[in-house]
Amino acid sequence: MEVGMIQVIQSWGFEGMSDAQVYEEELKLAINAEELGFDHIWVVEHHFTDYSFCPDNFVYLAYLAAQTERIGLATGAVIVPWNIQPLRVAEKAALLDQLSGGRLILGLGRGLSRREFEQFGIDMEESRDRFDEAAPMILDALESGVMEEHDGKYFKQPRAVIRPKPTKSFKDRVTQVAMSPESGQEAARLGAQMMAFNYKPPEVQKQEYEDYKKAYAEHHGVNPRPMLLSEMVVCDHDASRAEENSKYIANYCLSVLHHYELMGEHYKQAKGYSAYGDAVDAMRAIGKEGMMQAYVDQQIWGTPDQMLRRFEERRKDMGPTGVLAAFRIAGIPFEAAERSQKLFAEEVMPVLKSWDDDATSEAA
Repeated sequence: MEVGMIQVIQSWGFEGMSDAQVYEEELKLAINAEELGFDHIWVVEHHFTDYSFCPDNFVYLAYLAAQTERIGLATGAVIVPWNIQPLRVAEKAALLDQLSGGRLILGLGRGLSRREFEQFGIDMEESRDRFDEAAPMILDALESGVMEEHDGKYFKQPRAVIRPKPTKSFKDRVTQVAMSPESGQEAARLGAQMMAFNYKPPEVQKQEYEDYKKAYAEHHGVNPRPMLLSEMVVCDHDASRAEENSKYIANYCLSVLHHYELMGEHYKQAKGYSAYGDAVDAMRAIGKEGMMQAYVDQQIWGTPDQMLRRFEERRKDMGPTGVLAAFRIAGIPFEAAERSQKLFAEEVMPVLKSWDDDATSEAA
């Protein structure tokens, strides 16, 4: 099983903390991640608000490339519609891969926050079409070293050579954030590994994963790598302290509801976001408090033994899935986040990684 760490770069809940201190804490955890044996570090792309502010995850990962030697470096994700030129995404990916010795994992997404689309002057309803047009351009260029001439609805591109020339295939190093059934199908068409944030009811997530696997096999003739699920993690030997600190998971959920306006009426009309529109009434019915409690219940947290039991239950239900663990969220003290990270790495992660051989034999 793949086990990575994902960083949200958040100041929500950290009252009075400077942006510089946010990055100081996040970078400490990132450096720890290599020493502790995580497979990869993921960092989001978000803009403008306390919810998350990493406007260029290539730059962040380039810094980490110079501070680390082994760990994979993953964009989680590059939001394709906000990066106006596909050519620039391909160039930056090629450069970072060169500087890091071939450690880049290229995660792509299409974006969800209305306020971020508005700040960039891009119509949110164009996001699906922009992504569908740009993503193949980027991936083809990284494989061939050339972005071929393209005359599309959104992008006009003369033939351009990618320099530095990509030297290592990205075919097994592309992921796509798939938080809707449509995005799961697009990931399958692209040949991308599916990545999702763990907030949907298990039966819904399982069905979308099954649909993705079926579509992937139909398009490519092989099974995909196991999907990656992102968790908001609190790991502690003291069960009561873990439960107390789960309040930060609830507060993180609140930041998500606020940033994405998930109960907003606009999702019902927005082209390409029907899955979110369908969920609006259900979320309103249980309210913010109900949503926060459901989110806390959905995440895997607690003592190492409690967490391993939950991971095993999910594995039996869904089959093998990778894990992306977030530790610094929504006001949690740095000491608690670092303690959680180290304990997870020492007592949970080795067991998760040992499941790889079992997963292979089950598939066989």
